[in-house]
Amino acid sequence: MNYIGSKNKLSQFIKTTVYNVVGQDLSEKVFCDIFAGTGIVGRNFKQEVKKVISNDFEYYSYILNRNYIGNYLPIDNKDQIITDLNKLKLKGFIYTNYCKGQHGERQYFSDENGKKIDAIRIQIETWKNNNEIDFDTYYFLLASLLESADKIANTASVYGAFLKHLKKSAQKSLILTPADFEVNGNKHEVFNTDSNQLIKQIEGDILYLDPPYNARQYGANYHLLNTIAKYDVFTPKGKTGQRNYNRSKYCSTNFVKSEFEELIKNANFKYIFLSYNNEGLMPIDHIRKAMSKYGKYNLASTNYQRFKADKDENRNHAANKTEEYLHILEKKF
Repeated sequence: MNYIGSKNKLSQFIKTTVYNVVGQDLSEKVFCDIFAGTGIVGRNFKQEVKKVISNDFEYYSYILNRNYIGNYLPIDNKDQIITDLNKLKLKGFIYTNYCKGQHGERQYFSDENGKKIDAIRIQIETWKNNNEIDFDTYYFLLASLLESADKIANTASVYGAFLKHLKKSAQKSLILTPADFEVNGNKHEVFNTDSNQLIKQIEGDILYLDPPYNARQYGANYHLLNTIAKYDVFTPKGKTGQRNYNRSKYCSTNFVKSEFEELIKNANFKYIFLSYNNEGLMPIDHIRKAMSKYGKYNLASTNYQRFKADKDENRNHAANKTEEYLHILEKKF
């Protein structure tokens, strides 16, 4: 997924830095990714550590992480299930509210793809309610649907608005593609809650923090993924069909500093790594001072290409570059 703040391209930088600080052997370590997003960082450490604890406030993120992190055993008959789902087409909530259809104004998906999303989502829920699939399969299928739907969405990457005309990728037919996960013998934990509350209830060795950097709320930018994930009934608001969404205090200049300091104070983890860039709401000096109160502080950094919704922009232009920091704390208790 083309995701705001994704650490996919920074994975090696993060991993190398963790190795340099903690050591090469993480096999007995508990790793927590508490602002998980699409879960890319937790996925990269899943095979390295004893257990991953993954959390995100957004439900679509929970679905992705419940599959990629929470699932650790193979899914039975997955290929046949995916094949059966790809044959379905049915009018439902997405077609009615987020496609042009006969009378609609919103065009997040083509009519055909809206029907396919509805049919697949309804069938998955029916199977779960009838106990025809277990929860591991349920979350695997939902994650597969979210990622497959995102590939043919008629947006400029985020769901704050739709495009006036169907772009080329949105004209393609949705093909449900399996969200395959790493199979291993370790059980992991996945949560869908406020990070500042969860931190009081968990403990481990390595805590990775990737909070929102700016005022953009993920619940607004990815509202339609939450709608597909929850598939609940509500009245979409306004031209863009927004739903009520969570508002993170990490996106607020009034609250971010106090929230961050509270999180660090309550963290029962020896090693803490914070991803943040030079354009975030918290200045680098504030982060350094806040973390230094609780132990030995250090800093690693790398140049990084910022997220751009418009893929046609000049990606190599200097203005598209930003400095990505990895703040490091070895906490003293």
